[in-house]
Amino acid sequence: MSYAAYKMMHWPTGIDHCAAGFITYSPSDAAAFSAPSSAGGVVTPGPDGDIDSAAAKVPRRVGPTPNLVVAAANVLEVYAVRADAAAAEDGAGGAQPSSSPGAVLDGLCGARLELVCHYRLHGNIESMAVLSDGTENRRDSIALAFKDAKITVLEFDDSIYGLRASSMHCFEGTEWQHLKRGRESFAWGPIIKADPQGRCGAALIYEMQMTILKAAQVGHSLVGDDEPARGLSSTAVRIESSYLIDLRVLNVNHIKDFTFVHGYIEPVLVILHEQEPTWAGRISSKHHTCMISAFSISMSLKQHPMIWSAADLPYDAYQLLAVPPPISGVLVICANSIHYRSQSTSCSLALNSFASQPDDSPEIPKTSFHVELDVAKATWLSHDIVMFSSKNGEILLLTVVYDGRAVQRLDLMKSKASALSSGVTTLGNSFFFLGSRLADSLLVQFSCGVPASAFARSERGVSDTYDSSASCTCLELCINSADNEGDMPFSKRLKRTPSDVLQDVTSVEELSFHNNMVPNSLDSAQNISFIVRDALINVGPLKDFAYGLRTNSDPNASGIAKQSNYELVCCSGHGKNGTLSALQQSIRPDLITEVELPSCTGIWTVYYKSSRGNTTEDNEYHAYLIISLESRTMVLQTGDDLGEVTETVDYNVQASTIAAGNLRRVIQVYAKGARVLDGSFMTQELNISTHTSESSLSSEPLAAYASIADPYVLLKMVDGTLRLLVGDNSNCTISVRTPGIFASSSDRITSCTLYSDRGPKPWLRKARTDAWLSSGIADAIDGNDSSSHDQSDIYCIICYESGKLEIFEVPSFKSVFCVQNFVSGPILLFDTFAHTSTKDTATGSRDATKVFVKKEEGNNIKIVELAMHRWSGQFSRPFLFGLLSDGTLLCYHAYCYDGLESNTQCLPMSPHCSTDLGNDSDLRLRNLRFRRISIDITSRDDISSLVRPRITIFSNIGGYEGLFLSGPRPTWVMVCRQRFRVHPQLCDGPIVAFTVLHNINCCRGLIYVTSQGFLKICQLPSAYNYDNHWPVQKVPLHGTPHQVTYYAEQSLYPLIVSVPVIRPLNQVLSSMADQEQGMHIESEVTSGDDLQKVYTVDEFEVRIMELEKLSGCWETRFTIPMQPFENTLTVRIVTLQNTTTKENETLMAIGTAYVQGEDVAARGRVLLFSFTKSENSQNLVTEVYSKEIKGAVSAVASLQGHLLIASGPKITLNKWTGSELTAVAFYDAPLHVVSLNIVKNFVLFGDIHKSIYFLSWKEQGSQLSLLAKDFGSLDCFATEFLIDGSTLSLVVSDSDKNVQIFYYAPKMVESWKGQKLLSRAEFHVGAHVSKFLRLQMLPTQGLASEKTNRFALVFATLDGGIGCIAPVDELTFRRLQSLQRRLVDAVPHMCGLNPRSFRQFKSNGKAHRPGPDNIIDFELLSDYEMLSLEEQLEIAQQIGTTRSQILSNFSDFSLGTSFL
Repeated sequence: MSYAAYKMMHWPTGIDHCAAGFITYSPSDAAAFSAPSSAGGVVTPGPDGDIDSAAAKVPRRVGPTPNLVVAAANVLEVYAVRADAAAAEDGAGGAQPSSSPGAVLDGLCGARLELVCHYRLHGNIESMAVLSDGTENRRDSIALAFKDAKITVLEFDDSIYGLRASSMHCFEGTEWQHLKRGRESFAWGPIIKADPQGRCGAALIYEMQMTILKAAQVGHSLVGDDEPARGLSSTAVRIESSYLIDLRVLNVNHIKDFTFVHGYIEPVLVILHEQEPTWAGRISSKHHTCMISAFSISMSLKQHPMIWSAADLPYDAYQLLAVPPPISGVLVICANSIHYRSQSTSCSLALNSFASQPDDSPEIPKTSFHVELDVAKATWLSHDIVMFSSKNGEILLLTVVYDGRAVQRLDLMKSKASALSSGVTTLGNSFFFLGSRLADSLLVQFSCGVPASAFARSERGVSDTYDSSASCTCLELCINSADNEGDMPFSKRLKRTPSDVLQDVTSVEELSFHNNMVPNSLDSAQNISFIVRDALINVGPLKDFAYGLRTNSDPNASGIAKQSNYELVCCSGHGKNGTLSALQQSIRPDLITEVELPSCTGIWTVYYKSSRGNTTEDNEYHAYLIISLESRTMVLQTGDDLGEVTETVDYNVQASTIAAGNLRRVIQVYAKGARVLDGSFMTQELNISTHTSESSLSSEPLAAYASIADPYVLLKMVDGTLRLLVGDNSNCTISVRTPGIFASSSDRITSCTLYSDRGPKPWLRKARTDAWLSSGIADAIDGNDSSSHDQSDIYCIICYESGKLEIFEVPSFKSVFCVQNFVSGPILLFDTFAHTSTKDTATGSRDATKVFVKKEEGNNIKIVELAMHRWSGQFSRPFLFGLLSDGTLLCYHAYCYDGLESNTQCLPMSPHCSTDLGNDSDLRLRNLRFRRISIDITSRDDISSLVRPRITIFSNIGGYEGLFLSGPRPTWVMVCRQRFRVHPQLCDGPIVAFTVLHNINCCRGLIYVTSQGFLKICQLPSAYNYDNHWPVQKVPLHGTPHQVTYYAEQSLYPLIVSVPVIRPLNQVLSSMADQEQGMHIESEVTSGDDLQKVYTVDEFEVRIMELEKLSGCWETRFTIPMQPFENTLTVRIVTLQNTTTKENETLMAIGTAYVQGEDVAARGRVLLFSFTKSENSQNLVTEVYSKEIKGAVSAVASLQGHLLIASGPKITLNKWTGSELTAVAFYDAPLHVVSLNIVKNFVLFGDIHKSIYFLSWKEQGSQLSLLAKDFGSLDCFATEFLIDGSTLSLVVSDSDKNVQIFYYAPKMVESWKGQKLLSRAEFHVGAHVSKFLRLQMLPTQGLASEKTNRFALVFATLDGGIGCIAPVDELTFRRLQSLQRRLVDAVPHMCGLNPRSFRQFKSNGKAHRPGPDNIIDFELLSDYEMLSLEEQLEIAQQIGTTRSQILSNFSDFSLGTSFL
């Protein structure tokens, strides 16, 4: 029996849903938040946008911007929009924007998305809505709907800095079975919408039941009284109760969409439904079948009378848009027309010649251009302009022209091209977000009319603003001006009578424009300009991928280092957004030079600053490289070349260095003391032993570890005591202090570090209880530093042997923050002393620690290294890292939370007495909290004693910031958008030392020393974007990629690409007639008017692409075009045995199909190409064979030197003579073969509807015979063999997002004498798996003695996710399966979702006998590492194993599957 494990390695990136809402702050807070830093000086108004004196100077002010909530499959992310204000010329009013790096629009020179929180849920999000009541001081909530009928409402909780469920509603199970009306399968999941005033929400479940979710009144909710109600800030919208409306009782069938409309006292729900459906053959006589009905929802009476309805809407209506006030009403969006309907008025707009109107109705106006709006996404940019993102990626703007409340007409206008989007949402009054599954998702700033100066600037800047993110979707700036004069770039058209103008004017400047433009303003021109400000990378949909060598691969590597020679080259995107994505799991830096350097213990680079300089500039080059060896130190000058200057400098080169860095000058710390150097000259030498009074008693103390933060150096001595070296700025000398506070303590210090809190406003001051008077104290504390603009507070973080963490102020060593049990890794850290006085919580936790020490493993785990850092960014918050002695890295993100505990105590006191009293409780950081964040680092190794520090923090390597974790499995942790991107570096094995290097030859580079004793100077490969789960390089193809394969001998990638081409209709018809002579074109089709039309056809070609070794760019080396209407379905590299020469030939096989409609019998071609060996030949490939055959050639493979071809429902095996293919065997498949896999002489194929078949090929009788098949019906997506030693399993993924593993066992009774494949395991992935790739697993320490012939399957999904299914041995499986069952109950799951029900096989109403549960889910097991140490030990004990055993199983699995 064989067992398997499922693990995601790259999470989904294709965004399905997006919404905007004030989730993490209320609109009134946001007005304060979005104000740029004081240097920017742009006035940020409240939501009302009142006109004041500053308004005349600012073009159009950016109001408060809500959060962005996005959902990609089962991933939920909440972002904040951070806008960068353009620097103003005068600080006071913020005049015309001056020059800045990005284009300036509305006083902003840039904006980016910053992550607030993200969650991986145990269920796919089917739809999402934001519940908002629109008031100033209440936050919004997120309502999520999951299959079949589950709804969760989430709100942001300040105390945990994350989302939590405020209510859950489930309509599943036996008591709700009657809602399904006997149906088992439903075309779509629940759809949820919210009332714009926040009074209720509505969810459509089971396609015919409407759930009304009633919102709680302010102050009433489901939450109990014991929870602290925040006095200062707001609570979020909450749901009080829910009830169901059966829509069939209301005679509403076949619902297409519904929405809430504005402008009524009670919530009014408008439903778009089709009373009697029509079909394609009946459209000529029955075409207006849809209608809308408006119901007034009275939640107290639970009544819902219909108040108005409108019939005779076209059959292709699919979406409703509620028109915002003051217009209100609803827009019905159809594929070929748009209709406005309200209780009193109606009007329509035809979009193309297919739009029809009901009989006896007047002619409806048409647009001047032809457009189709099916599957368009829409959002309101203002109260009368709606933006559509159409199916081919165009942006269309629809203006609702109205007078008073009567809508007169609809005007549609084309704008520029953008990404193909799956959802759009407007963020405040100046941004919108285009979410996409097919391309990168874009954050776009828009402006309705800007002064000319800003236009000129923004036009120049838009091209270079966005090129940096290396993506192929550029939303060009669109200025679509239809003015005759065209001299004024003023946008707002006059839509009402001039007396109403004043209500809508946002600044004085626009008022004058209105008056000038009255006669010319009625032509429907809208000048809206766009600038792309940010992009979220998406690599989906991954249709196919190939596994090939990187350009900088190392041919001599072995073991795990060999794996980082490879990368995945994927087909992703669609249409004009199609790209080739090269993905790498691990980073392999580009080597500049390497030197052999044995027995190195540490490296540092330092600047040479004169003593006058204040702080180090960002662009300054490093002056010296200091290399510490075991007994001496080398110094190298980092000028034009690295030259050793050890003999000529005053560094202490006779001893090994512990640390080196920059204070005002360079400081070098070694075991017995420290030296201060000005360049190469020593200005001071300090011997530690002479400065300590107790040295006469004890032996001479030696320094073991040093942490440097200007102007302090913290030394941890060998005996565990601390020394502080204090630098004096005036004369650049240092002196030693021994903090007395630790002398009495019996608790030994295990690790310590300094944290420098820099910036115009140091962050940790906000966490004080007296934050409001910290501005006065700041000068007292930083008296010497007040001259500089940046202030800096220094803190010392110390961890003790008992696991306690304390933060002290430096140099006074007052304790400001204390956590009792840091080593166990709790989810939240907060100051225990600040909370003891009100609640005795801390005493209980102390008793728990005593119990916990007795347990077998807990007592020897210690924190061996600490680090705390705040990376750049105005809104960034510090991160805290702790490295445990078992190799675990704890990561925490700081946040401020002023709960009620702090408000009860601190009575306001005058600023004078607070400093004089020195009251400890007031200087504590009692509002500081830390939230633990998960970090996917797989390295587990016992660090019994930390010889040298492992964490190196960098602020700019190749433009990225973060930290590097050296050790046996080195890892980069990059900080992008305030989230961690973890990228391992496997190519050099263990790394002992790491530092940054910035000089003339190595710009923003790095130096590291491997354990083999090589010093390497490198740079990060610049072609890759590291702000993704894996580093990615995207190559635009301007067409849809379909399939890719890899030719290893010449490192070429043959790739199928289809490019949409617009052709005249008569050309299309005539070419179809040429290919099918018997087809006669009917006379009515060829009437002159119709032949003027155009038709879009996909033209296929096979491109052979290569990654250039030197430049790192992708080049198209050769293109093989296909015939008209010929679609390429497959391309594969095959090895065939030439029967005449008896030699093996490697050929490229291409299978195609002619697509000519249902009247023509399907045909296809098989093409064989050989690769030319010579470099200088013109053609890279030459065609050696081509033949047309019946049926579409959907898959090809080579089987023991023969070519296996799947053409339609037939599989033929052919032998190759060197010029001809001759068939030797065949097998008849049921319908259509979608995939072929081969191992030895076994064939596995998947059918489009009839599941999988398992064949064998016998050479002697030359026959393909059926061994077994799956008797069920299954729509196959991908198939592959899973090999575990001598066990062969068959894996298939299907259209219901499941994966099944079958096996062939002819001796088992239930296999019907071997005819039937038996189920070994089944699992719901939650995404369409489009491709499996079989790769050999790496041997790991834990499994070295076992089977070597183990293969895992790497798979890719259409959501942009990559994962693997790998075999595991039975003992590991049983252990982890029992852990998995415990975790289902032991861990609180986000949104209340049950992981077991999510992973159950979904048959979608088809008959299915459940199979065994033999797959373990690492998505759920990853929660184990986020538990605290006590919980981990307890759960391990409950299932009869140890924590270290579980963690070593985890690390063995991730090591065995590190393929990239």
